[in-house]
Amino acid sequence: MKDWQELHQELAEKRAKIHGGGGPKAVEKQLAQGKNTARQRLEMLLDPGSFVELNTFVKHRCTDLGMDKKETPGEGVVTGYGTIGGRLVYVFAQDFTVVGGSLGEMHARKICNVMDLAAKTGAPVIGLNDSGGARIQEGIDALNGYGEIFRRNTLYSGVLPQISVILGPCAGGAVYSPAITDFIFMTRDTSQMFITGPQVIKAVTGETISPEALGGGLAHNATSGVAHFLAEDEAECLNQVRRLISYLPANNLEKAPEVQPVPPREVDFTQLVPVNPNQGYDVREVIAAVFDGDSFMEVQAMFAPNAVVGFARLQGKTVGVVANQPQHLAGCLDINASDKIARFIRFCDCFNIPVVTFVDVPGYLPGVQQEHNGIIRHGAKILFAYSEASVPKVTVILRKAYGGAYVALGSKSLGADIVLAWPTAEVAVMGPEGAVNIIFRKELADAEDANARRQELVKEYRENFANPYVAAGRGLVDEVIEPASTRTHLINALTILAGKREQKPAKKHGNIPL
Repeated sequence: MKDWQELHQELAEKRAKIHGGGGPKAVEKQLAQGKNTARQRLEMLLDPGSFVELNTFVKHRCTDLGMDKKETPGEGVVTGYGTIGGRLVYVFAQDFTVVGGSLGEMHARKICNVMDLAAKTGAPVIGLNDSGGARIQEGIDALNGYGEIFRRNTLYSGVLPQISVILGPCAGGAVYSPAITDFIFMTRDTSQMFITGPQVIKAVTGETISPEALGGGLAHNATSGVAHFLAEDEAECLNQVRRLISYLPANNLEKAPEVQPVPPREVDFTQLVPVNPNQGYDVREVIAAVFDGDSFMEVQAMFAPNAVVGFARLQGKTVGVVANQPQHLAGCLDINASDKIARFIRFCDCFNIPVVTFVDVPGYLPGVQQEHNGIIRHGAKILFAYSEASVPKVTVILRKAYGGAYVALGSKSLGADIVLAWPTAEVAVMGPEGAVNIIFRKELADAEDANARRQELVKEYRENFANPYVAAGRGLVDEVIEPASTRTHLINALTILAGKREQKPAKKHGNIPL
């Protein structure tokens, strides 16, 4: 029988072997690729000394193809919990140095275990993905493992914040778990996501493309919209995750944490937004001037740049921000912008985060490609998201608010609690020029000087219809405000709405047109 000294020694040796991952050569290869090991990543992500490992000694049961003879320390994934900014989070980090971080039955069971613990205790789940995919030797058990993870992703969606960090390859079925989670982080050169890799694509379609061009961080941030954040390296990426966590509540029954407010920089609001409705500007400057200093964290900054979404703080409290971006497509709503805005609003609604919307939109983007690719289906998602959301909703109309896009972006008719407008706001069915061309078509055709008459009619239309006072007269704008008072009005609005309660029809769930 072993004595205590021998037992302690045995435990230390077993733990050291597992902590060594796939061994010195595999670790050296991982580092040479500019990638950290799973345990190094957890040290970078979590508060120093806070990580507590779970299921360290779990082993696979596979005996097929000699798998029982192959060492798989920790089953290729490190799981446990720790803190970020002193707040509890659950984590798993796939270890590529152990059989390529491939997912088998027990690998999946370790991940499911921390997800279930997170649900029981009400804390976010962060997954660091670096895996070659399903462990082929385990066959159907590996596929079942993915299914178990997907089901939990779905069950806990809207209950716990779920964050996926892609720090290596993520292919085939492995991409679907991140796709179900709330936010995906990628690095510029060392992470990839794709359903079928370059070799399969070449074999099937004859197309030649590199892994990075097909599914790299830039591709999924700027083109597909699959990812939400892009970092230059792993250190920056994990710091971004830490920052995001600071804005989010632990679960759907709690409110987001508050911090000490930082006043925004002082600006001349009359210089932020040009009075000329056809002149562009950067709406992020308006956001920076209204919310707490340097608090805006933009989400999907490279995708659908005609819309801006992200988290900011107002008097130290988290707020979701949605805005049109006149610098791109004049701020029009298109397919991608609709998807981007709708999903962001639904996240905020799940986790009790108020939504503030800045409107400067000439309408939905016209065009054959937009129609054929489903702008009706995608554009309807914004209507659904705003109507469904029960969190406090405050809208500020900066300039243009035309047609269906006006209705879609947090209008009173979709349930906005408070609608404010700057004096520069134009709330109408369409822009003055287009309206005049339709309404006075015959008169303009008969006029001696059509251009001069058109300018007169445009001026009359703008004065009589395309201004905030008509909407305010109908109670569809609650107040026309001085731009410099926007921050104060938002603070007051969200203060009175803090205890908002809204009873909606009982139902299993809505059927948003995906």
